[in-house]
Amino acid sequence: MSASSDQRKGGCCGCIFSLGLSAFLMWLWIHTSDPRCSIQTLSLPSLNGASNITADPTLSLTLRLVNPNQLKGIQYDPLNVTVYDFPNKSNVIGNILMPGFYQGYRKKASKLGQGTANMALALRAVSDNGTGVFRVDMATAVKFKTVLRYSKRHRIRVGADVMVNASGVKVDPKGIRLRSMAPKMESSWVVLGALVNFLVFTLLDFW
Repeated sequence: MSASSDQRKGGCCGCIFSLGLSAFLMWLWIHTSDPRCSIQTLSLPSLNGASNITADPTLSLTLRLVNPNQLKGIQYDPLNVTVYDFPNKSNVIGNILMPGFYQGYRKKASKLGQGTANMALALRAVSDNGTGVFRVDMATAVKFKTVLRYSKRHRIRVGADVMVNASGVKVDPKGIRLRSMAPKMESSWVVLGALVNFLVFTLLDFW
């Protein structure tokens, strides 16, 4: 095997690596995922008895937000949380407005918010043993930040059903994921597929 052949193969390997790295970085640059949102805590005044209509009506909730993106920060508009008395959203129990904030890439954040609950409606939503299922929706808008610029504003609406016990506390000790029924953002897998095809055909030209 001649030295020129070895040099050609070495140059080909270096080019393969460079093309692969470029494709991967391009995919990271294009790929965008919505933040993952979950309810960590939810508390109402005690739901055990009609006398609690006059109790402290504070509604408290903790949201956990995760930015899953590798190379993009997220700028949140104010987070608007609405709690309904039934999963079919027949009446509003209360609203919580949390201030907007910036979240770096791959970062996690917990946000505590408080509002005033309509206890008359809340007590009508519970069963005889004092437990009830409530609907929690969260709406906001986000902009994704790259090194050069911010993206256009992207609206997010997510929600989940939450069971609360007679003490007014969320039953599930784990976080409850807020999910969206809206169409997903355009997938970057299509772009990645095009990049892979380009890489494959480029490599074939070398051989």
